[in-house]
Amino acid sequence: MSEVILLGDEAVARGAIDAGIHAAYAYPGTPSTEIFQTIQDHAKEHGLPVNGLWSTNEKVALEEAVGVSYAGCRAVVSMKHVGLNVAADPFMNVAVSGAHGGLVIVVADDPSMHSSQNEQDSRYFADFAQIPCLEPADQQQCYDFTREAFELSEKLRVPVMLKLVTRLAHSRAAVKLAPARPQNTPNYVDDAALYTLIPINARRAYAGLVAKQPALAEHSENHPANALTLRDGGKRPGIIVSGLAWNHVREGLGETLDAYHLLRIGVYPLPVKKIRAFLDACSEVFVVEEGYPFIERFVSANGLLAEPRIRGRLSGDLPRMGELGPDAVKRCFGLAVAASLDIPGLSDVLVPRPPRLCDKCPHGDAYIAIKEVIADLGEGVRVMGDIGCYSLGYLKPYQAIHSCLCMGSSIGMAIGAAHAGMNPSLCVIGDGTFTHSGMAPLLDAARENINIKVFILDNSIVAMTGGQPTMATDEEVVDLVAGLGVPREHIRIVAPSPHKKDETIATIREELAYQGVSVIVARRACITYAKEIKEFKRERKAVPA
Repeated sequence: MSEVILLGDEAVARGAIDAGIHAAYAYPGTPSTEIFQTIQDHAKEHGLPVNGLWSTNEKVALEEAVGVSYAGCRAVVSMKHVGLNVAADPFMNVAVSGAHGGLVIVVADDPSMHSSQNEQDSRYFADFAQIPCLEPADQQQCYDFTREAFELSEKLRVPVMLKLVTRLAHSRAAVKLAPARPQNTPNYVDDAALYTLIPINARRAYAGLVAKQPALAEHSENHPANALTLRDGGKRPGIIVSGLAWNHVREGLGETLDAYHLLRIGVYPLPVKKIRAFLDACSEVFVVEEGYPFIERFVSANGLLAEPRIRGRLSGDLPRMGELGPDAVKRCFGLAVAASLDIPGLSDVLVPRPPRLCDKCPHGDAYIAIKEVIADLGEGVRVMGDIGCYSLGYLKPYQAIHSCLCMGSSIGMAIGAAHAGMNPSLCVIGDGTFTHSGMAPLLDAARENINIKVFILDNSIVAMTGGQPTMATDEEVVDLVAGLGVPREHIRIVAPSPHKKDETIATIREELAYQGVSVIVARRACITYAKEIKEFKRERKAVPA
């Protein structure tokens, strides 16, 4: 065995490679991006026969991974928590159809919303789908659990979720690697009914999933990651702790931890028998978990049970939102917290600096032109925004967008606003987000010729998550838009830059005068990733037609 220093994401990637995957798929999203990137880089560096893609979106990524599993081989698909919403349709259905080759779905949650719209806890999705979920506490478990997840998937013929959080995904620790196993030999599903979920087959398949639940429960009860420690001396307080939160409990309580009964959780479904034995031994119970009060709701019947007393996020003893830490744990247990660093006058010289677009970013020039045009239209004009670097257009100095709901939402919201009487109805979307989930709503707008003005900010790369390639750029974007039904005479190209601002503004005004759907493509490459963009375009031209 060798030992290396790895991020949690990197440990998952190495675990998947060493588990013998044939393929990996992902859509970039913080904090999960480094998983696929590491697999791709490691496979390329060592000449490994591992296929995979930065996929169009998370739904497509999961469906591609299901295809690998259907062929009897192992696949990993990775995404952030809100990406699982996009992949929810195949996620719920592959739980019913089951896995053939090992299928592991890695989801990285983002408590405290460092780079996300919500704090969604993916354990609820695993529970909803009735599949196993593994929640590592450290980087070593990231590696070990990933390998184990493939074994479990093939043993019980179910997909398995591996759940990370930002603090684990993006911190480093030593990880011991184990010998790699060989890839599976492709072997296709014999019974076509298993993956053909018409009602007669789906009912049978769902009955099979339900029948697997006792085996999943037994696996959870017997798993060493669900470790029950009952101290001598009868009833005493106890702690249930899951995943990364174990590190906060261990650091926050120190030697006083020995005074508590302890139940560590790392594998779901929850081990009911161990929880029952634990509750019987406790005078009161503290539940410490990252994310939602998932375990706390379970053991307290959503707060209805009072014996023993259950204390955690739901009860208010721990913060209801955001990441936990040793100080939050200390406060919960009534321990002293060290005074924060407080230097008189520090706040006068250390001024918070909000995030901003890069200097000379093409998005900034596009927003300057858009804002100048809408300023002439009077009060009440709104611009629907979307997910990407350009969401920073909400902040000063631009203040040019007025919404940012989810991937691809800008065009749909603009359609709804137009139906509600907003005129003009404007929206902004990036080239990567457009191919992710913006094409379907634009198809609606084109079919009915709804009076919206869509700005596609084409900077030739997915910049916000570290510079991944886009699915379409330059004339490919124009051809896509035209293929969706937007008249070519109302697909306008502008070059967002200071010296072409007047031309950009004139083009926008011309399209505002047209009562129908218009698409204005603001095309200028990202300056930060100029080298990568040239390489991506060179590779794209080299692909045979």
